[in-house]
Formats: sequence, structure tokens, C-alpha cells
Amino acid sequence: MKKWPITVYFTAIVSAFAQWGGGGFGGGGFGGPQSGNSKMEYSEKFADVNYAGDGKVYHTLDIHLPKESMDSYPVVIHTYGSAWSQNNSKGSADLNTICAALLKAGYAVVTPNHRSASDAIYPAQLHDLKAVVRFMRGNASKYKIDTNFIAMSGFSSGGHLSSLVATTCGLKEGKSGSVTVDLVGSLGEFTSFSSCIDAATLWSPPTDIYTMNPINNFMGSGTYEGAFIGAEREGNKDKWMVASSPYYASDDDPPIILFHGTSDQIVNKEQSQELYDSLKAHNVVAELVSVQGGSHGGNEMYVEANLDKMVKFFDDAREAKVAKALDVPDSLNRDSDVVALPYFSKSYGVEICGNRLLVRGGMDSFRYTIMSVNGSHKVHGYFRKDLDLSSLPPGVYGIVVKSPAGSTDIVRFVKK
Repeated sequence: MKKWPITVYFTAIVSAFAQWGGGGFGGGGFGGPQSGNSKMEYSEKFADVNYAGDGKVYHTLDIHLPKESMDSYPVVIHTYGSAWSQNNSKGSADLNTICAALLKAGYAVVTPNHRSASDAIYPAQLHDLKAVVRFMRGNASKYKIDTNFIAMSGFSSGGHLSSLVATTCGLKEGKSGSVTVDLVGSLGEFTSFSSCIDAATLWSPPTDIYTMNPINNFMGSGTYEGAFIGAEREGNKDKWMVASSPYYASDDDPPIILFHGTSDQIVNKEQSQELYDSLKAHNVVAELVSVQGGSHGGNEMYVEANLDKMVKFFDDAREAKVAKALDVPDSLNRDSDVVALPYFSKSYGVEICGNRLLVRGGMDSFRYTIMSVNGSHKVHGYFRKDLDLSSLPPGVYGIVVKSPAGSTDIVRFVKK
């Protein structure tokens, strides 16, 4: 893979600082224009919550709940980019773009800090984010979190860490050659909870740091990757491999969507392609969005179409998880009346009446997905008040109904 000379990187970095006003990584740099929260609309914010119980700033997070009040919310944990060099940038984590879009779509948004390379080398940062996932599960009732859907999102180095959370579910150790690393950690008081996630969105991420174009540390010697790993690349392939998410891709990875600019001047676009190819080789639900002319953290990355695509990807992942839960022969492939599955709240009065699906709680536009248990039929769209089901072929169906606020109901329908 082509390596860019130091002068090119220096020019790109200076250009990025000039474009976004400099101010260190917390105000731009490798992270682009991440600061500002004027577009965020939320009903409640819990600030500076320590998820490790150690009083350290780098182990704090902010929780934002959507504007419309609900009993619980699906959650997305979004991590800032900093070339692994910042430990207190949760307040500048794409709040006006990614986070604002997620809140508007009904997702609770968590923005965590994590240890920088100066605080500790890898895998400490992975341990931090997995502790965040466990913390949210352990405090679900306190912060109104629906643990049926916990997802990750991240930009740049935050995307790299999020990709590792997604691809290392269920793995206690990472091994390459003579190198073994702990992939879980023991941080926080909720170590008995799972740190697996249900989906991930990655924005301009490094994924295989061994093959990526190196980012030279213009404020010191070596590379940012070398500082993160604790050793430069030459002669240390195994140490770099165990920090690379394509290395861990497997059949049971959650759905992942990647956004990468074709003009990214910091992280070469092949990084997203490599992880995407690895995921597809294992039949993982994955999507790669190449943003024409997109730069690293540039405004063109966060146009409405891309933010909508991210939200839809998460919505689809939630519905797919529900559909999979429906595929339980003992409970669903039986000749009986319509059944409402008990682990979904019926907050809008969703019910079946004859061959019609009714919503008795509002005039809003509701999204629906109809999936036959045997997988032979699937249809989705939007409706108000009622939906005619008489045209469906005979069979057993699961119908997922999502309100504009994000609550999800599901009913079982038997068409005779």
C-alpha cells in the first residue's frame, strides 16, 4: 500500500487546522469540526458521570435523552476522534451532526471519555469503551436505557475503537504470534454484564492500523499509532495486529456501516474497505458508503442523506433483531390467535382486529415491517391509524411497529 511522505501529512494536518480553526485536537485537528451542540435537542442530560468509579476525568461520560419522553430508549455510544491522543473530548464529539441526528430519531446518546495514549497504551482504551457498554446495561433503569439495543458509533480513532468493540464480542483474548492481549478488562463494577453491542456506525475509521498509512506525530517523534500501541511498526507486527479489527471479523459480528471520504487526507479510504471486505467474507450485514470528495471530518461527510442513512441502518438493525427473535418455532409456528410478545411495550395501543393492524394512541405516521416466520415474505413502509393486512398470503407473521419517538411494538399475526 502506498505510503505518503511526511511532508504530505504535515501539509494535510496544517490544512486541517487552518480549515477548522486549530485549537488542538479537542477543537478540530484530526477530528474535524466536532464541537458545538446548538442543534442538539434533548429532554435531559446527565453530565460527567464516572463509569469506572475511580474519579478520573478520562472515565466520565455524558448521557443525553431524546426530547420526547419515553419509558426507555435504545442507545448509541458515540466516541470522539483524536488520534488516540485526547482523554477529555466528550464535549466535542460530533454533537451537532451525528449525535443531534440520533437524538432526533429517538436514540439516547452517550458520549464517553477514554484514556489517551499518554495515559495508557492499548488495550486500555478498548477496556474503557467496553466498561461504558456494561455501565449502561448495569444502570438501564436509572437512565431509561432499553438494553434490547445498544450500539456504537465513532469518528476516526473513535471509529477504530468502536470497530474493535463490535468485532471482539465474546473474545477474552486477542492473539497474534507471541502477543496476547486482554480484550475485556475488569474496569468498573458491572463486570458480570455483557460488553457486546447490537450494531455500529464508523466514520472515517482506521481499522487495520498495521496496513494503514502512518500518521506521523508532528508534535513529537514516531507515529500516533506507535504511541497508541507502545511500539512502532517495524518489528512489531503482532502487537499491531491485535489492535486491528479486520483481524477479528467473524460470522457473529453485529451489523456495521462505514462512511469514508474519497479525499480523506488523514486516514486512507482503503481502511474502511478492508474491514468491509472482512465482514462480508463472514456474511456479516455491512455497508460501505464512499463519500465523493469527502475529507477527514469535513462537512460533506455529515450531509443529511448520510445522517439519515445512519439512522435507517440502526432502525433496520433493531427490526432485524426483533425479526430474529420472532423465529422461535415453539412459540410462533402454532395455530393460535394473535399474540403480542410481552417484552415490547404497547405504548401506542397497537393491536390486530381481524385483518387490520390498528394503532389507537395517535395520528402520527408509524413505520412498519412485516416478516413471515419462514422468511419468505417481507414488506415495510408507513401507515396512520390502521393497515390492511388482507392481501398477505396465508402464514405466520411478525409485525414490527415503530413510532416517530422510537418506541417499538411487535405483534404476531396469523393469516388463515
